[in-house]
Amino acid sequence: MRARRAVLTGPLVAVVMLVAAIVATAAAGMTFRDPDHVAAGYVLEVGAGIAALIGLDTLLRAGWRGRGRPGRERVRAVWRTRWTRPRLVAVGVSVFAFYASYLAYRNLKGTLPLLRPGVLFDDQLRSADRWLAGGHDPATLMHDLLGTGIAAHVFSTAYVAFIVFLPLSLAVSLVFAEGIEDGLFLTAALSINWGLGIASYFLLPSLGPIYSVPSLFAALPHTEAAHLQQMLMDQRQGFLADPATGTPQAIAAFASLHIAMSATAAIAAHLLGAGRRLKQALWAWLAITWLGTVYLGWHFVVDDVAGLAMAAIALALARALTGVDLSGRRALRADARTPAVVTVPGPARRPAAGVAAAPDR
Repeated sequence: MRARRAVLTGPLVAVVMLVAAIVATAAAGMTFRDPDHVAAGYVLEVGAGIAALIGLDTLLRAGWRGRGRPGRERVRAVWRTRWTRPRLVAVGVSVFAFYASYLAYRNLKGTLPLLRPGVLFDDQLRSADRWLAGGHDPATLMHDLLGTGIAAHVFSTAYVAFIVFLPLSLAVSLVFAEGIEDGLFLTAALSINWGLGIASYFLLPSLGPIYSVPSLFAALPHTEAAHLQQMLMDQRQGFLADPATGTPQAIAAFASLHIAMSATAAIAAHLLGAGRRLKQALWAWLAITWLGTVYLGWHFVVDDVAGLAMAAIALALARALTGVDLSGRRALRADARTPAVVTVPGPARRPAAGVAAAPDR
């Protein structure tokens, strides 16, 4: 029953968001659509990637380590016991629901300037940032500290790599987790972030520092991130000129969905008892993403803070909706990593002088 509840959470989130998107696009006079078939493309690409990872997972569990092939019977045994039909269905449903939520998110994001025309909070968000930074713009402080050369390219590469990070997090959690509930919990939390992100955009519509105060970033070199920023603005202008046929605009700053998604993955790694190296890597990713969003002008600092809050809310909602026992799963991980203690019978010996006997536990 609990596993079924976890499987159904993703589709539930997707249905709620799709209904909201259909209503919003109708109110804005738009056509609900998949711009450039992006969502459908993601489903196919991520689905193919997951299929490959399932094959790798099966081979690894069957004993393959690059030194010859495991026996067919062993591979079949792993496949029958681990990749059962219910588990495969759960993975497929989760991926489809996640990108259905993304499709709704894209359409809802497009309606923002039509349903809240002329409403922007960039000036207020910048004022909050300057107050936090003692009267300075945080991006300017970072440019002075880190320079506007190599750092710009490093942060640009990391920011653009988010397009790989998100589906990779999804795929790895669904394939390599011991229990499917772990992957379903993370997928549900990530899906919920799409909805929370849209809610925050409508609450405080904003464009972000790069568009509201472009002079602050004039010294930055041309990077892939800069190219993406210009492309998004061109799309926005084309869409506002003709909402019926233009690609739905995709500019919205508050809150930072990059931070929300990255923080969700990092915190979930702790909640699910993941290994130390994975947790360290996820926190490092979050840190460089945070710095990059401010340095490149995608977000105000307060946007990133809001992104952290959004991640916490998404995880709490995912826990409530899926019913996954997080404390129990952490205990299972801890037991799996604790080496077994073998007690050899023998005569009891008195503790040496100065050494206290261990109390019973």
